[in-house]
Amino acid sequence: MLDEMDVKILRILQEDCTRSVADIGKEVGLSTTPCWRRIQKLEEAGVIRRRVAVLDAPRVNAGVTVFVSIKTDQHSLTWLEKFHAAVVDFPEVIEFYRMSGEVDYLLRVVVPDIASYDAFYKKLIARVAISKVSSAFAMEQIKYTTALPLDFALRRGAEAH
Repeated sequence: MLDEMDVKILRILQEDCTRSVADIGKEVGLSTTPCWRRIQKLEEAGVIRRRVAVLDAPRVNAGVTVFVSIKTDQHSLTWLEKFHAAVVDFPEVIEFYRMSGEVDYLLRVVVPDIASYDAFYKKLIARVAISKVSSAFAMEQIKYTTALPLDFALRRGAEAH
């Protein structure tokens, strides 16, 4: 269960995980050692899964985002495992969801250009049979963040009492 101090620390880390523990502690009102212990506990509990650098996609030649909707008539465990293994193998796929509703799967794919997407698509369909695929190219990124909203974390803790 998270408390307000944990949430303050997480907000800072989501913004910039390279800040020193002493700096974070100072901002939240803790000395270095208790702040470090809290961060370690958050990592051990799996709240902090990993610390990464967020890259600028166009500067690493991955500036085209494609949302790929997949419908399938195949619902066997064998097909599912084969499809999951195939998709996970592609570094172009940076998000992969099993959905409810009209679409069975949604992929977020990043590539340098349309030709690269076409090559990805051909490799994907060569690995696994897919019934219906719809690709939508993002024209403009309006909002992008890796920071999760943390107000819910405190509400969850309050509901447990």
